[in-house]
Amino acid sequence: MKDPTRKPLAELKLLARPEMISTAKRTASSLGSMVGFSLEDIDELNIAVAQACDSAIVAGREAWGDEATLKLTFWSTDRGLEVEVQAVQPRATQLAERPKHRVVAHDEALDRIANEMIRCFVDDFRPAFGPNRVRFKLVKYLIG
Repeated sequence: MKDPTRKPLAELKLLARPEMISTAKRTASSLGSMVGFSLEDIDELNIAVAQACDSAIVAGREAWGDEATLKLTFWSTDRGLEVEVQAVQPRATQLAERPKHRVVAHDEALDRIANEMIRCFVDDFRPAFGPNRVRFKLVKYLIG
């Protein structure tokens, strides 16, 4: 069941490149401040968003190369902030059948460590993987 207090705050689309993580963090900081997070909560949110972006970028670039897109969606709730970080297949590759990118050896142990780190800084974390996207849902609650 959807949270009736969930209100969209922002949607951000970026190239799936590591240098774009700072833009995602700045957006998360601003929105975290808007919903009433403390400086410590904002720092924790930034760490989680940065790690989720990094993981999504790696997965997106492995799947679709340099054309992958990073999409962040932010919602406020009466309990805090919800962030969805996605690596999305480029529309051009969805429309045209392109050859698959070379398969890259993926380090599952590193993924587990990254996911556990995210869990340390947010109250709820759920990764999901599909054929056209990689999705990480993060929820940080207001305390008090």
